[in-house]
Amino acid sequence: MAIEGSLAAEERQELLLSTLRTESKVEIEEEAERFGVHPMTIRRALKSLERSGRARLVRGGAVYVGTEEFAVRQSRALTAKRAIAEKLHPIIKEHDSIGLDASSTVHCLAEKMPNTSPVLVVTYGLQAFQTLQNMPNVRATLSGGELDSRTGSLVGMVAQEAIQKFSLSCCVISTTALDHDWGTMEPTVEEVGMKQALAQISDRVILAVDSMKLSQRAAVRSIALSRVDLLVTELNVDDMRLDPYRDLVTLL
Repeated sequence: MAIEGSLAAEERQELLLSTLRTESKVEIEEEAERFGVHPMTIRRALKSLERSGRARLVRGGAVYVGTEEFAVRQSRALTAKRAIAEKLHPIIKEHDSIGLDASSTVHCLAEKMPNTSPVLVVTYGLQAFQTLQNMPNVRATLSGGELDSRTGSLVGMVAQEAIQKFSLSCCVISTTALDHDWGTMEPTVEEVGMKQALAQISDRVILAVDSMKLSQRAAVRSIALSRVDLLVTELNVDDMRLDPYRDLVTLL
């Protein structure tokens, strides 16, 4: 829907930022038509958002960079996240101790955690812990630490030290963005610290990522693909969008 009237640059930026938060990505040509301005006006607005660390320019548009509340993340790409969880079920049954991050993607797995045999689950995600704690055959442990109200994660030194006391057979983590050269990337140093802590104590690292995050970048580098044992997306493994990762990690 076109936006009527003339907007100040600050108002235009805020509207673009709102769209980025909701959709994760905007296209310059589409936004220029929506606002009734030249594409360079949109590019300048997005460039300003990039300088403030809230967006990153990509070919033809920009992607959102920053923390979001769990409820917002949970509603995005829900069909893809559920498909990823279905793919993960047979794998999870093979493990007796599992680490889960605080992502909305991994929370979809927690909601349908296979419980045919006893399993220990360690997480720093409040939502995942609340979902798991009353499941039969699942012993859920919450890390403790400082609550990041922006993401619903427990973070900080206390949380990392609690995680590091365990030795797990695998961990399942997601990421804000995945680049085939730089690996996983997050919006905050605190989130990176928690995901790295889980990876360090796990024999096997499983990365669960919906395809919207492929070939994207965020502010802070986290885990190299050389440390990832399995990359799980909602895509068929023959999908060309997975080509940059095909020789770097096992795909599912």
